[in-house]
Amino acid sequence: MRDPADDAESPLDWGPDGQPRSRAFGDVYFSTTDGLAESRAVFLAGCGLPDAWRGRGRFVVGELGFGTGLNILALLGLWRRESPPQGRLHIFSIEADPLRAQDAARALAAWPELAELTDLLIRAWPPRTRGWRRIELPDLRVFIDLAFMDAAQALAGWTGRADAWFLDGFAPAVNPGMWSPEVLGLVVARSAPGAVAATFTVAGAVRRGLADAGFTVAKQPGFGRKRERLEARMPKAQQAAAAEPAARRVAIIGAGIAGAAAARAVRALGGEALVLDAEGPGAGASGNPAALVAPRLDAGGGAPARLFAQAFSRAVRLYEDTPGAVIARGVRQRPARDGDLGRFQRVADGGLFDEGALRLTEDGLDQVQALTVDPRPVLEAWAGETSRAAVTTLHADAQGWRLLDAAGREIARADAVILAAGLGSADFAPGLELAPVRGQASWVVGANLAVAATAWGGYAAPLRGGVLFGATHDRGETDTATRPQDHARNLEGLRAALPELAARLEGRPIEGRASIRAVTPDRLPIAGAAPGADVGLYVLSGFGSRGFAHAPLLAEHVAALALGAPSPLPAEAQALVDPARFARRAARRSRPRAALKRNRMSAGEKVVRKEKP
Repeated sequence: MRDPADDAESPLDWGPDGQPRSRAFGDVYFSTTDGLAESRAVFLAGCGLPDAWRGRGRFVVGELGFGTGLNILALLGLWRRESPPQGRLHIFSIEADPLRAQDAARALAAWPELAELTDLLIRAWPPRTRGWRRIELPDLRVFIDLAFMDAAQALAGWTGRADAWFLDGFAPAVNPGMWSPEVLGLVVARSAPGAVAATFTVAGAVRRGLADAGFTVAKQPGFGRKRERLEARMPKAQQAAAAEPAARRVAIIGAGIAGAAAARAVRALGGEALVLDAEGPGAGASGNPAALVAPRLDAGGGAPARLFAQAFSRAVRLYEDTPGAVIARGVRQRPARDGDLGRFQRVADGGLFDEGALRLTEDGLDQVQALTVDPRPVLEAWAGETSRAAVTTLHADAQGWRLLDAAGREIARADAVILAAGLGSADFAPGLELAPVRGQASWVVGANLAVAATAWGGYAAPLRGGVLFGATHDRGETDTATRPQDHARNLEGLRAALPELAARLEGRPIEGRASIRAVTPDRLPIAGAAPGADVGLYVLSGFGSRGFAHAPLLAEHVAALALGAPSPLPAEAQALVDPARFARRAARRSRPRAALKRNRMSAGEKVVRKEKP
């Protein structure tokens, strides 16, 4: 039987000694003497761990060269034994040629003492798809953000600051790009004051590169047959040290999927989440009995497409980890207009989704990893206890934020506020350019879908004991009363797309509800600091009909901003969803008119001066 680890797609070969070697560089992934001992001596001890994280609420490690994950396992083992109480460990690691889970598992099997942690890491091991992925290990209070791409691209996109660096690329002689001045300069730019970098190599180019980039470099005794290794420190004097933010209380206005996802993310990062909603969890657009979690299909392949793919992948993982959330798997996307099949093909071939996640068929696109979820267990598990209160005013003072009711009474105090109230978020943060879209969903209890969840512009999805279909899409409307004529519209759409299902539902009692979605002019969500507001006010809104697919990842981004943690979003994605983008665009649009006016005035002044005697 052929060993799957010998597959030609694997980036490694197995030597006669059983050691994994890179096919591209011909170099070993770790020391042939004892890779684990090398990781502990070169990287853990070289970065002063665990002493460096003593008393810290949050510690960030960056790594060039994820490889088999051995360094990270060594780090996790140390963190599990000697982490500060309630501390959070954030790891950012880069790998241009990621391994498959089975390759990593085979390599790591050499250290049975790591078996428990190895199993934990392998179960969470992501596919080899290029892009950004987050692994969360809640029992260890650890977050691992992986960038599967070139080092320079990954470092340019990461917005965190590392306290320690594991520089573990293949040897500079065979992989000089990993050790280039550009890469080392970006390492400095992404370093916290006093950061320490450790590496196995003492090559002159690396020493000079680290020194030129701003590190103070020193040789130290090496490991095994290597006589020396390097430790490099970023002087604190080169950067103004900032006090580490303490665990903070974050008030979240809104208890739909955006607010619930924000609460989950805040708590995961060690903060206290206070969720407030005037009507309670799921009262708005998140209150339907089922929701589709499917990617937005962008055939452009640019930054928006990368954001949608990353958000979808993260959402699926989080729902799968939430007991009772998943009703069904798979969504068939049917073409709604000419050219859709070609668009589906470009998306499937774009390389942004996991292998096998999208399958083109004669009549549509099978989204194999897409889900139908039950919002109720998700909102209950993520939002936690919710205060039923109507916040009408936010007031910032020296102690943080005061949340007031209509009578001016204080409801709560918090260090930061996240606005996750859909269209109502604009009441507290003007200039967001949110607009309402009324949507009415219909469902029939006691019927079975009999086919996979299907989308065509409208959609049909399974309920627990029924079928949900719809939904209407009426721009500018805010009435939430259900309308018989809208049930008829939904049934007509179902009849055109799935006539057999519509025939089975004909004449049955139809239930439903209407809610208001918040949309933006560019059809992109809003996630980040509120524009022009006091520090500590954030927005998470504008999801339209994609809240369950996009909110989980973007909530982690907003929670990271509120708590001073590394964001899982690359810089290009942060810019796409930045709430201030509307003001920037308006300013750019006004510049040509202002410049034209100045030019006209200048020309007029010249004429006047010319006519003077």
